[in-house]
Amino acid sequence: MKAMIDFDASPIFAIPVADGTGVHEGMLIEGPQGWGEFSPPPGCDADEAARWLTAAVEGGTVGWPDPRRGRVPIAVVVGAVDPASARRVVEASGCLAADVAVGTGSVAVDAERVAAVRDALGPRGRIRLSGNGTWDGDAAVSAIAVLADAAGGVDFVADPCGSADELGAIRGRVDVPIASGPSRAGVVDVVILRSGPLGGVRRALRVAERLDLPCVVASSGETSIGLAAGLALAGALPELAYACTLGTVSELSGDLVAPGRSLRPMDGHLPVAPTPAAPSEDLLRRYAITDAGRAESWRRRLRAARVTA
Repeated sequence: MKAMIDFDASPIFAIPVADGTGVHEGMLIEGPQGWGEFSPPPGCDADEAARWLTAAVEGGTVGWPDPRRGRVPIAVVVGAVDPASARRVVEASGCLAADVAVGTGSVAVDAERVAAVRDALGPRGRIRLSGNGTWDGDAAVSAIAVLADAAGGVDFVADPCGSADELGAIRGRVDVPIASGPSRAGVVDVVILRSGPLGGVRRALRVAERLDLPCVVASSGETSIGLAAGLALAGALPELAYACTLGTVSELSGDLVAPGRSLRPMDGHLPVAPTPAAPSEDLLRRYAITDAGRAESWRRRLRAARVTA
């Protein structure tokens, strides 16, 4: 199938992150049935880059599995912002669930943000917390208790600690489910799936089947073209107990598809489509990497991934 793709013609793009903290870079891969996004993070090894490439070509070649649902509930991402800003983000999203960053300052500041999100969502809204590996064991136990109380209950806390050993140690000491990626499935209650790092929708589904734990799907910061694979994964899971963290296009300052096709939640959901929208030629030109050195670096990464894949 990969022989049907002209890799040398793959566009290379760079879109600034909306908060000014960085740039999302990658390549678009066009197959006979559609497009995919190859955007492995900086510093990842050849095996992970190869999985990203497999995910990027899957939708445009063999296609994705048939969906079990036509749309997916979305959790709006609330970053490390003040309470008033957190409330505005939630209210503007139309989502009934929120993924709230914590561990970025004092627990008291985090609690104010979480309480503001609860106020914006109302009592029926769903909250989960993203700890980004901030705390050690004792600090995590203490913080989770305070934050769960401020939230009026949370679905789960993602990566409150940095190591698998610490996650396992706190799991029996808190009343809140703990979530992390598949490599830590033995010490958590919920598994976070991402299509790109796992090698595509089919491979991620096999991981979910093997682990036999509740799963939630999250993005890796992709454009709408990459997010479509995450939605295909969420749409194909046998069970979907939680809203998915796939409404992340707003974290970028732009997108590669026309505004009407950009994957921004409506009524708290996003649609599951058989293929991603095609990129806009104007937007490809706007966000094209023109620096010869950066472009060649991406070409080298793609070639290395092809060899490994």
